[in-house]
Amino acid sequence: MSSKHYSITTELSDIHLEETLDFIEEYFLRPQGEYYHSVNKSILDGVAQLNFTAINEKEKWEVLVELQATNPFRVKMTPVNNQHNINITHKMDIIEEELLIAIQVYEDTIRQATLYFAWVEGEENIPEAPPTRRKKFSFRIFGSNMILIYLLFFAVNIVLFLSLGIVMAIIAILAVQLVVVLFSDKILLRASDWNITPENPRVHILEYQLPLDDYLKFQEKFGKDMIIQMKEKIYQKSLAVGLEPTCEIGEDVFTEYGFQCNADLRVSKVVDVYSIVKEAASKFNITMPKVALSNTMIANAAATGPSPNRGLVLITTGLLVQLEEDEILSVIGHEMGHLSGRDPLILFSIISLEFILRFSILYPVVALSPLLYLIVALGLIFFIAKFFETRADLLSAMKIGQPQVLAEALRKIGYNRLLTERISPTRFPTWINFDPHPPIYFRIDRLENMKTPLKVKDPLLRSIKDVFRGFKRSLRIK
Repeated sequence: MSSKHYSITTELSDIHLEETLDFIEEYFLRPQGEYYHSVNKSILDGVAQLNFTAINEKEKWEVLVELQATNPFRVKMTPVNNQHNINITHKMDIIEEELLIAIQVYEDTIRQATLYFAWVEGEENIPEAPPTRRKKFSFRIFGSNMILIYLLFFAVNIVLFLSLGIVMAIIAILAVQLVVVLFSDKILLRASDWNITPENPRVHILEYQLPLDDYLKFQEKFGKDMIIQMKEKIYQKSLAVGLEPTCEIGEDVFTEYGFQCNADLRVSKVVDVYSIVKEAASKFNITMPKVALSNTMIANAAATGPSPNRGLVLITTGLLVQLEEDEILSVIGHEMGHLSGRDPLILFSIISLEFILRFSILYPVVALSPLLYLIVALGLIFFIAKFFETRADLLSAMKIGQPQVLAEALRKIGYNRLLTERISPTRFPTWINFDPHPPIYFRIDRLENMKTPLKVKDPLLRSIKDVFRGFKRSLRIK
């Protein structure tokens, strides 16, 4: 039985690496004492490491795990017992996922006390903040499939029907929806903070991962306006004169304001966003889309536009912070899958068809129970949308060629949802909710089972079959 070696990338500063082992031991391993045994933390050649044994008494298997607090974390798993000859590789995969989730949970606690500063060369300074309602709304309405336009126009429908009559109202509603779809790229671009161009392709990010008390003191002492002044000073001392906005420059500015920052708590990063999107567009052989950046620390990405030649990709700074460049590329590949497949227009057509049928052939059914009809119709539309989200994953795997990397990115972005899905006794509800995305566990498992290079004659048909198989399996109680 051979050992498994792998690494887990992290955005943590060096000072938090050993603390991560303490967090994993206290909140992950100790509470599961019936499964994890012989937990021991030690220092070897100046590097902290955590050793433990994963044991399943019923299935008679045992795996030794060694986790080293480096950046990235280094993990070694060694099977030492497998009396029933079970699939020990699968068991090690589960342990790997649980460790990654544990690290992401700890990272999330650190993010709550982190100062983020992001700049785009040549663009104005904009404060880092949670997404506003307007930005969240724009993301959900115009991102990738625009199904929520269906809901947005439901209230508008009533007004138009009362004022124009059925026939004219139907024509007016479909016309307005079509205009929104055709100009969705321009609308979403206006809702973003920065425009990424060949002239200004890179995003510079500084992080100061403060202890919680220091973070609260910083917030109390310095308001939003003063933080913007700090950010502007860092910009003027760096990018404005052709220099990188290093951590040292940031600390000099902090000192001017009477705030001291431990150098071990800092992280800096530069991401050439334009080049990443350009590479993805090249692999899909489509026109380079517009690229917009929203300065929020929520990890997200979206794509919209009426055609592959009129596309826009929107990325958040949170995605750039949380993911490595190959993971960002694979996520952008997913969005390119939507653009190349013309998903916004296809979903618009499906929604429009339902709308027309609702007031023609299906009207007697609607009249019996309007609310029940809407629930069923919406559920069906959202389920159909899962076909296109699944195809976008498949297209990214085919064109970018990194299905496992996309799976890792999904784990990082959706670890909270993944944890809930993994421990739930049944996964059926995650398939019938009003969400265009399939359950994240399904997407990850599907991607990790893909072999590269991957060739599929009809990606949409293959994705439809995979969705139905996943849905069928969800009907079973685990």
